[in-house]
Amino acid sequence: MDMKEFIRGALALPEDGDKVEYYNLKGRVSGYILTAAQQNIPTPGYNYEADITKFWDEFRKLKKERDYDISFNTLMMRVLAECLKEAPRLNAHMEYDPFTTKGRLVIKKHIDVAMPIFLENGETFPIKVRHIEGKNLEELSAQIADMLERLKNTDLDSVLFDLITQRMVGFTLKGKVVSAVAQIASGFFGKYKLTTISEYFKPKPKKEGPALQMNELNEGTVCLTNWGPLYKGLTGQVTYTPLLYPQVFLMAMGNIRDVEYPFKNEKGEVDLGTKKVLPITLLFDHRIGGFADVMPFIKKLDEIFANPEIIHQW
Repeated sequence: MDMKEFIRGALALPEDGDKVEYYNLKGRVSGYILTAAQQNIPTPGYNYEADITKFWDEFRKLKKERDYDISFNTLMMRVLAECLKEAPRLNAHMEYDPFTTKGRLVIKKHIDVAMPIFLENGETFPIKVRHIEGKNLEELSAQIADMLERLKNTDLDSVLFDLITQRMVGFTLKGKVVSAVAQIASGFFGKYKLTTISEYFKPKPKKEGPALQMNELNEGTVCLTNWGPLYKGLTGQVTYTPLLYPQVFLMAMGNIRDVEYPFKNEKGEVDLGTKKVLPITLLFDHRIGGFADVMPFIKKLDEIFANPEIIHQW
Protein backbone atom coordinates (compact mmCIF):
# COMPACT_ATOMS: atom_id res chain seq x y z
CA MET A 1 0.00 0.00 0.00
CA ASP A 2 1.57 3.31 -1.10
CA MET A 3 1.15 6.62 0.76
CA LYS A 4 -1.63 7.82 -1.56
CA GLU A 5 -3.70 4.69 -0.86
CA PHE A 6 -2.95 4.99 2.86
CA ILE A 7 -4.19 8.60 3.01
CA ARG A 8 -7.24 7.71 0.91
CA GLY A 9 -8.08 4.94 3.38
CA ALA A 10 -7.43 7.17 6.38
CA LEU A 11 -9.82 9.81 5.07
CA ALA A 12 -12.32 7.21 3.83
CA LEU A 13 -12.43 9.05 0.50
CA PRO A 14 -14.84 7.84 -2.19
CA GLU A 15 -13.26 5.55 -4.77
CA ASP A 16 -13.39 6.18 -8.52
CA GLY A 17 -16.83 5.16 -9.71
CA ASP A 18 -18.58 5.76 -6.37
CA LYS A 19 -21.70 7.89 -6.62
CA VAL A 20 -21.81 10.73 -4.10
CA GLU A 21 -25.14 12.28 -3.06
CA TYR A 22 -24.81 15.53 -1.10
CA TYR A 23 -27.59 16.52 1.28
CA ASN A 24 -30.20 18.94 -0.01
CA LEU A 25 -32.41 21.05 2.31
CA LYS A 26 -34.87 18.18 2.88
CA GLY A 27 -32.01 15.85 3.71
CA ARG A 28 -30.51 18.28 6.20
CA VAL A 29 -33.81 18.84 8.02
CA SER A 30 -34.83 15.17 8.19
CA GLY A 31 -31.29 14.12 9.09
CA TYR A 32 -31.16 16.59 11.98
CA ILE A 33 -34.56 15.48 13.36
CA LEU A 34 -33.68 11.79 13.24
CA THR A 35 -30.23 12.27 14.78
CA ALA A 36 -31.57 14.55 17.51
CA ALA A 37 -34.13 11.86 18.40
CA GLN A 38 -31.51 9.15 18.57
CA GLN A 39 -27.90 10.16 19.00
CA ASN A 40 -26.71 6.87 17.63
CA ILE A 41 -27.77 5.55 14.22
CA PRO A 42 -31.59 5.62 14.01
CA THR A 43 -32.16 2.03 12.99
CA PRO A 44 -35.51 0.53 12.01
CA GLY A 45 -35.69 -3.19 11.30
CA TYR A 46 -37.88 -5.52 9.24
CA ASN A 47 -38.31 -9.20 10.08
CA TYR A 48 -38.55 -11.28 6.92
CA GLU A 49 -39.82 -14.86 7.31
CA ALA A 50 -38.47 -16.64 4.23
CA ASP A 51 -39.99 -19.91 3.05
CA ILE A 52 -36.84 -21.53 1.68
CA THR A 53 -38.22 -25.05 1.15
CA LYS A 54 -37.56 -25.04 -2.61
CA PHE A 55 -34.46 -22.90 -2.18
CA TRP A 56 -32.98 -25.46 0.25
CA ASP A 57 -33.68 -28.32 -2.18
CA GLU A 58 -31.89 -26.44 -4.94
CA PHE A 59 -28.98 -25.70 -2.60
CA ARG A 60 -28.56 -29.44 -1.88
CA LYS A 61 -28.62 -30.17 -5.63
CA LEU A 62 -26.07 -27.41 -6.17
CA LYS A 63 -23.67 -28.91 -3.64
CA LYS A 64 -23.83 -32.28 -5.39
CA GLU A 65 -23.28 -30.90 -8.87
CA ARG A 66 -20.32 -28.65 -8.02
CA ASP A 67 -16.80 -30.04 -7.57
CA TYR A 68 -15.92 -27.51 -4.88
CA ASP A 69 -17.21 -26.96 -1.36
CA ILE A 70 -19.92 -24.35 -1.03
CA SER A 71 -21.56 -23.29 2.23
CA PHE A 72 -25.06 -21.95 2.75
CA ASN A 73 -23.52 -18.77 4.12
CA THR A 74 -21.59 -18.26 0.87
CA LEU A 75 -24.76 -18.80 -1.14
CA MET A 76 -26.60 -16.22 0.98
CA MET A 77 -23.74 -13.78 0.45
CA ARG A 78 -24.36 -14.10 -3.29
CA VAL A 79 -28.10 -13.59 -2.64
CA LEU A 80 -27.19 -10.43 -0.71
CA ALA A 81 -25.15 -9.17 -3.67
CA GLU A 82 -27.98 -9.80 -6.14
CA CYS A 83 -30.44 -7.92 -3.92
CA LEU A 84 -28.08 -4.98 -3.40
CA LYS A 85 -27.79 -4.58 -7.16
CA GLU A 86 -31.52 -3.81 -7.08
CA ALA A 87 -31.17 -1.51 -4.05
CA PRO A 88 -27.76 0.21 -4.48
CA ARG A 89 -28.42 2.95 -1.90
CA LEU A 90 -28.17 0.26 0.80
CA ASN A 91 -24.57 -0.41 -0.24
CA ALA A 92 -23.31 2.92 1.03
CA HIS A 93 -21.52 4.88 3.73
CA MET A 94 -23.25 7.69 5.62
CA GLU A 95 -21.53 10.82 6.86
CA TYR A 96 -23.57 13.27 8.93
CA ASP A 97 -22.82 16.18 11.23
CA PRO A 98 -25.71 16.90 13.63
CA PHE A 99 -24.18 20.26 14.56
CA THR A 100 -24.29 21.71 11.03
CA THR A 101 -26.89 19.21 9.65
CA LYS A 102 -24.59 18.62 6.69
CA GLY A 103 -24.27 15.10 5.39
CA ARG A 104 -23.70 12.90 2.40
CA LEU A 105 -24.39 9.34 1.30
CA VAL A 106 -21.54 7.67 -0.57
CA ILE A 107 -23.06 4.91 -2.71
CA LYS A 108 -20.24 2.43 -3.14
CA LYS A 109 -19.16 1.05 -6.49
CA HIS A 110 -18.08 -2.30 -5.03
CA ILE A 111 -19.89 -4.58 -2.59
CA ASP A 112 -17.55 -5.39 0.30
CA VAL A 113 -19.22 -7.64 2.85
CA ALA A 114 -18.20 -7.50 6.51
CA MET A 115 -18.77 -11.07 7.69
CA PRO A 116 -18.28 -12.06 11.35
CA ILE A 117 -16.42 -15.35 11.75
CA PHE A 118 -15.68 -17.53 14.76
CA LEU A 119 -12.10 -17.55 16.03
CA GLU A 120 -10.49 -20.50 17.78
CA ASN A 121 -10.81 -18.76 21.16
CA GLY A 122 -14.59 -18.57 20.77
CA GLU A 123 -14.69 -14.88 19.88
CA THR A 124 -16.20 -13.48 16.71
CA PHE A 125 -14.39 -11.11 14.41
CA PRO A 126 -15.45 -9.50 11.10
CA ILE A 127 -13.42 -9.95 7.96
CA LYS A 128 -14.15 -8.06 4.75
CA VAL A 129 -14.92 -10.09 1.64
CA ARG A 130 -14.15 -7.60 -1.12
CA HIS A 131 -15.70 -6.91 -4.52
CA ILE A 132 -18.23 -9.74 -4.48
CA GLU A 133 -20.60 -8.17 -7.01
CA GLY A 134 -18.89 -9.73 -10.02
CA LYS A 135 -17.92 -13.12 -8.58
CA ASN A 136 -19.60 -16.45 -9.22
CA LEU A 137 -20.10 -18.99 -6.44
CA GLU A 138 -16.86 -20.83 -7.17
CA GLU A 139 -14.82 -17.62 -7.05
CA LEU A 140 -16.60 -16.46 -3.91
CA SER A 141 -16.06 -19.82 -2.16
CA ALA A 142 -12.38 -19.77 -3.08
CA GLN A 143 -11.98 -16.18 -1.86
CA ILE A 144 -13.52 -16.94 1.54
CA ALA A 145 -11.52 -20.18 1.93
CA ASP A 146 -8.32 -18.28 1.10
CA MET A 147 -9.12 -15.56 3.66
CA LEU A 148 -9.82 -18.11 6.39
CA GLU A 149 -6.54 -19.85 5.61
CA ARG A 150 -4.59 -16.57 5.70
CA LEU A 151 -6.30 -15.68 8.97
CA LYS A 152 -4.34 -18.52 10.59
CA ASN A 153 -1.10 -16.72 9.67
CA THR A 154 -2.33 -13.29 10.78
CA ASP A 155 -1.17 -11.46 13.89
CA LEU A 156 -4.54 -9.76 14.48
CA ASP A 157 -3.26 -7.47 17.22
CA SER A 158 -0.52 -6.11 14.98
CA VAL A 159 -2.83 -5.56 12.00
CA LEU A 160 -5.51 -3.98 14.17
CA PHE A 161 -2.99 -1.52 15.67
CA ASP A 162 -2.03 -0.53 12.14
CA LEU A 163 -5.72 -0.11 11.34
CA ILE A 164 -6.27 2.05 14.43
CA THR A 165 -3.23 4.15 13.46
CA GLN A 166 -4.74 4.74 10.03
CA ARG A 167 -8.01 5.83 11.62
CA MET A 168 -6.22 8.22 13.95
CA VAL A 169 -4.47 9.76 10.96
CA GLY A 170 -7.90 10.18 9.42
CA PHE A 171 -9.22 11.87 12.58
CA THR A 172 -6.23 14.23 12.59
CA LEU A 173 -6.60 15.16 8.93
CA LYS A 174 -10.29 15.86 9.54
CA GLY A 175 -9.40 18.22 12.39
CA LYS A 176 -10.34 15.86 15.25
CA VAL A 177 -6.91 16.16 16.82
CA VAL A 178 -8.04 15.90 20.45
CA SER A 179 -9.96 12.70 19.77
CA ALA A 180 -7.03 11.21 17.87
CA VAL A 181 -4.53 12.04 20.62
CA ALA A 182 -6.87 10.72 23.32
CA GLN A 183 -7.41 7.41 21.54
CA ILE A 184 -3.70 6.93 20.81
CA ALA A 185 -2.76 7.80 24.40
CA SER A 186 -5.33 5.39 25.84
CA GLY A 187 -3.80 2.59 23.78
CA PHE A 188 -0.29 3.10 25.18
CA PHE A 189 -0.74 4.67 28.63
CA GLY A 190 -2.85 4.24 31.74
CA LYS A 191 -4.56 1.40 33.54
CA TYR A 192 -6.34 0.13 30.45
CA LYS A 193 -3.48 0.41 27.95
CA LEU A 194 -3.32 -2.19 25.20
CA THR A 195 0.46 -2.34 24.87
CA THR A 196 3.60 -0.30 25.48
CA ILE A 197 5.29 1.86 22.87
CA SER A 198 8.42 -0.30 22.99
CA GLU A 199 6.39 -3.48 22.43
CA TYR A 200 4.50 -1.89 19.56
CA PHE A 201 7.67 -0.95 17.65
CA LYS A 202 9.53 -4.17 18.52
CA PRO A 203 9.94 -6.37 15.40
CA LYS A 204 7.30 -9.10 15.41
CA PRO A 205 8.14 -12.68 14.49
CA LYS A 206 6.49 -13.35 11.15
CA LYS A 207 4.37 -16.43 10.65
CA GLU A 208 4.94 -18.57 7.59
CA GLY A 209 2.58 -18.03 4.69
CA PRO A 210 0.51 -15.05 3.54
CA ALA A 211 -1.64 -13.17 6.06
CA LEU A 212 -4.67 -10.90 5.97
CA GLN A 213 -4.01 -7.26 5.19
CA MET A 214 -5.35 -4.12 6.84
CA ASN A 215 -7.82 -3.44 4.02
CA GLU A 216 -9.42 -6.83 4.65
CA LEU A 217 -10.25 -5.97 8.26
CA ASN A 218 -11.56 -2.41 8.00
CA GLU A 219 -15.13 -1.33 7.30
CA GLY A 220 -17.02 -3.03 4.52
CA THR A 221 -19.89 -1.47 2.62
CA VAL A 222 -22.52 -3.79 4.14
CA CYS A 223 -22.70 -6.46 6.85
CA LEU A 224 -23.99 -10.05 6.66
CA THR A 225 -24.26 -11.90 9.96
CA ASN A 226 -25.57 -15.38 10.72
CA TRP A 227 -26.62 -16.22 14.27
CA GLY A 228 -27.77 -19.73 13.34
CA PRO A 229 -24.44 -21.53 13.89
CA LEU A 230 -24.22 -20.11 17.43
CA TYR A 231 -26.98 -22.42 18.62
CA LYS A 232 -28.70 -25.04 16.46
CA GLY A 233 -31.81 -24.92 18.64
CA LEU A 234 -32.31 -21.21 17.98
CA THR A 235 -35.97 -20.59 17.18
CA GLY A 236 -36.23 -16.81 17.44
CA GLN A 237 -34.97 -14.11 15.14
CA VAL A 238 -32.71 -11.10 15.37
CA THR A 239 -34.67 -8.01 16.39
CA TYR A 240 -31.82 -5.52 16.61
CA THR A 241 -28.07 -5.37 16.25
CA PRO A 242 -26.01 -2.21 15.73
CA LEU A 243 -25.02 -1.25 12.22
CA LEU A 244 -21.31 -1.06 11.57
CA TYR A 245 -20.59 2.67 11.19
CA PRO A 246 -20.48 4.15 8.57
CA GLN A 247 -22.54 1.40 6.89
CA VAL A 248 -26.28 1.94 6.43
CA PHE A 249 -27.54 -1.65 6.04
CA LEU A 250 -27.20 -5.01 7.74
CA MET A 251 -28.72 -8.42 6.95
CA ALA A 252 -28.92 -10.86 9.87
CA MET A 253 -29.97 -14.50 9.61
CA GLY A 254 -31.29 -16.84 12.27
CA ASN A 255 -31.43 -20.63 12.30
CA ILE A 256 -33.23 -22.58 9.57
CA ARG A 257 -36.11 -24.49 11.12
CA ASP A 258 -38.90 -26.82 10.02
CA VAL A 259 -42.36 -25.35 10.55
CA GLU A 260 -45.69 -27.15 10.27
CA TYR A 261 -48.46 -25.38 8.39
CA PRO A 262 -52.06 -26.27 7.46
CA PHE A 263 -53.13 -26.73 3.83
CA LYS A 264 -55.92 -28.36 1.84
CA ASN A 265 -54.99 -31.65 0.17
CA GLU A 266 -56.36 -33.03 -3.11
CA LYS A 267 -59.51 -34.24 -1.32
CA GLY A 268 -60.16 -30.74 -0.03
CA GLU A 269 -59.37 -31.81 3.53
CA VAL A 270 -57.19 -29.79 5.88
CA ASP A 271 -53.82 -31.45 6.29
CA LEU A 272 -50.47 -30.55 7.84
CA GLY A 273 -47.31 -29.98 5.85
CA THR A 274 -43.75 -28.98 6.72
CA LYS A 275 -41.75 -26.15 5.25
CA LYS A 276 -38.29 -24.76 5.92
CA VAL A 277 -38.23 -21.21 7.25
CA LEU A 278 -35.22 -18.89 7.45
CA PRO A 279 -35.76 -15.83 9.66
CA ILE A 280 -34.00 -12.81 8.17
CA THR A 281 -33.80 -9.38 9.75
CA LEU A 282 -33.06 -6.33 7.64
CA LEU A 283 -31.74 -3.30 9.55
CA PHE A 284 -31.06 0.07 7.95
CA ASP A 285 -30.16 3.65 8.71
CA HIS A 286 -33.40 5.64 8.42
CA ARG A 287 -31.47 8.71 7.26
CA ILE A 288 -30.91 7.18 3.81
CA GLY A 289 -34.53 8.03 3.05
CA GLY A 290 -36.87 5.37 4.41
CA PHE A 291 -38.34 1.93 3.86
CA ALA A 292 -38.87 2.64 0.16
CA ASP A 293 -35.13 2.14 -0.32
CA VAL A 294 -35.39 -1.37 1.17
CA MET A 295 -38.40 -2.49 -0.91
CA PRO A 296 -36.39 -3.36 -4.08
CA PHE A 297 -34.15 -5.53 -1.89
CA ILE A 298 -37.15 -7.41 -0.44
CA LYS A 299 -38.78 -7.86 -3.87
CA LYS A 300 -35.55 -9.42 -5.15
CA LEU A 301 -35.47 -11.75 -2.14
CA ASP A 302 -39.05 -12.81 -2.95
CA GLU A 303 -38.07 -13.43 -6.55
CA ILE A 304 -35.04 -15.57 -5.69
CA PHE A 305 -36.83 -17.71 -3.09
CA ALA A 306 -39.80 -18.22 -5.45
CA ASN A 307 -37.51 -19.18 -8.35
CA PRO A 308 -34.47 -20.79 -6.69
CA GLU A 309 -33.34 -22.53 -9.90
CA ILE A 310 -31.49 -19.31 -10.65
CA ILE A 311 -28.70 -20.27 -8.24
CA HIS A 312 -27.45 -22.92 -10.72
CA GLN A 313 -26.47 -20.04 -13.03
CA TRP A 314 -24.34 -18.33 -10.41
